Amino acid sequence: MRAITIAAYGGPEVLQWRSDAPVPVPGANDVLVRVACAGINFMDIHTRQGKYAQSRTYPVRLPCTLGMEGAGEVVAIGNEVRHLAVGDRVAWCIAWGSYAEYAAIPAASAARIAPDVPYDLAAASMFQGCTAHYLVEDVARLQAGNTCLVHAASGSIGQILIQMAKARGAMVFATASTDDKRAVAWACGADHVMGYDDGRFADTVREAARGEGVDVVFDSLGKSTLRDSMRAARVSGLIVNYGNVSGSVRDLDPIELGEAGSLFLTRPRLADHMRGAAIVQRRADAVFGALREGTLRIDVAARYTLDDVRAAHARIENREQVGKAVVMLER
Repeated sequence: MRAITIAAYGGPEVLQWRSDAPVPVPGANDVLVRVACAGINFMDIHTRQGKYAQSRTYPVRLPCTLGMEGAGEVVAIGNEVRHLAVGDRVAWCIAWGSYAEYAAIPAASAARIAPDVPYDLAAASMFQGCTAHYLVEDVARLQAGNTCLVHAASGSIGQILIQMAKARGAMVFATASTDDKRAVAWACGADHVMGYDDGRFADTVREAARGEGVDVVFDSLGKSTLRDSMRAARVSGLIVNYGNVSGSVRDLDPIELGEAGSLFLTRPRLADHMRGAAIVQRRADAVFGALREGTLRIDVAARYTLDDVRAAHARIENREQVGKAVVMLER
């Protein structure tokens, strides 16, 4: 089968295009899926770079087939699988191997999708959609009347966070680095949109929030924003640091959280909020249900073939690709 694999960590040049990769054999608790579309995510970039080489949460090791998100049709099931059947249309994330014509994935990671959900939209929605869902519902527990700040608001997860927060009746503050990106945040429904302004976004947010700060900050940037995110939060507010695009904060003393107003700081990961088939299906149903109802919009920004994956990685890594991209494997 055709597949994109890596045998060493590095830049886009380590991606290996194979036409003779063996079709994986599903284990007892796995399903074999004929992949129709695969999502392209920064987690794929990070996997290729080796950032998960020692991870216990995401134990993907060399050599491996890239692609941690996808959608397709189940063609075989392991003998312990009970909740899925051959012919089911499924989507999944944080299970590697989707940059290939076939992928064997844990059955507990796969969610059934309805016939009216296109495979490309499913592959574009599963990872970011489920991430935003657990952040809003399980971590922040946003309710009507709450206030929140979303960093990197034009990014795929940022756009969904804004829409899900607004659907729950929260007031949303958003940051983005350029006028074009700020326009995306406005279009998603944010109430206040601003630039980072060397950290002075915190002062802008506090002023607009009656001098108190917001209930929750969703911070995917890390080093460049985290301390100012703490300034933007109210007393006993919650800082959700779910990414470190600008680098890791390595010098944070817990006493700073007390000095900033007895803040709560959490660094969650999706894997811990996708434990078991029932939870995976519940999150997928919520995401695709919102798409069907029109309360959520997720756009496919670019479509690539397996031949184009190396170029796609380069564009995404260099921030030349804005929005969600997918690999199309159906002929």
